[in-house]
Amino acid sequence: MSKLLLREFFELKCDDRGCQDLLTEGEKKMIKEGFTIFPAKLQQCNVRNGNGRTYPRDVLEREIENYQKLVRESRAIGECDHPDDSVVNLKNASHIITRVWWDGDSVLGTIKVLKTPAGDILRGLYESGVLFGFSSRAMGSLQESQDDQGPIQVVQDDLQLICFDAVSEPSSPEAYYLEPHYDQMKLNIAEDTKRLNQMFTKGDRINRALNEVLRKGNK
Repeated sequence: MSKLLLREFFELKCDDRGCQDLLTEGEKKMIKEGFTIFPAKLQQCNVRNGNGRTYPRDVLEREIENYQKLVRESRAIGECDHPDDSVVNLKNASHIITRVWWDGDSVLGTIKVLKTPAGDILRGLYESGVLFGFSSRAMGSLQESQDDQGPIQVVQDDLQLICFDAVSEPSSPEAYYLEPHYDQMKLNIAEDTKRLNQMFTKGDRINRALNEVLRKGNK
C-alpha cells in the first residue's frame, strides 16, 4: 500500500490566544521576556476530520511518543504554510513546538514563535488577530472503511509524523493525493519517503524501533 502525504488542519481558536492556564510558569515568564508563546490544538484521534479521515488512537499515540524526542532535542520546528514535500526547510521555519500533551482525544502543544523571517510573519499575524491554525504533515497510507456517516479513510499503522505547520486554512483538495492524477503523484511520494528517511537521524530510527517494541510488549 503506497504512502501518501497527509495533512490535517485545526484552527487556532480565539480562546487559545489568551488561555494562560495551559502554559507553565516558565512559558509565562518567557512571554514577559518578549517571546510569543501560545497553546494550540495540533491533532485529534478517533473522529472523522474535515478530510474524511480518522486517526486510530494507538497509531497517533505512537507517533506523538516518537515526536516527543524531537521536542526534547529542540528539533520540533514547523513552517509558515505547507510545502509540497516531506522536508522541513530551515529557511522557512517559523515556530518550534516546545511541549506536547494529550487532552482526551486531542493533542495539544505549546507554540514558540521563532525570531526568523517566517517567524516575524507568523508573529505579525498572531498579534494582529488574524485567524490561522496548525496542520500536521505526515506520511502514511489509508484504508477505506464505513462509519455512521458513510465511507471514511482510516489512517494505517505505517503513519510517520513529520511536523506541524502554521497555515491559513485546511489543505485544498489538490493536496489530497487520491485524485485523478494520483498515478503521476506516486513518483513524488516515493521520493518524499526517501528524503523523509534521510531527514531522521539513525538515533531517531533506533528510538522509533525501540518504542514500537516496548509498546507491543506492553499490550
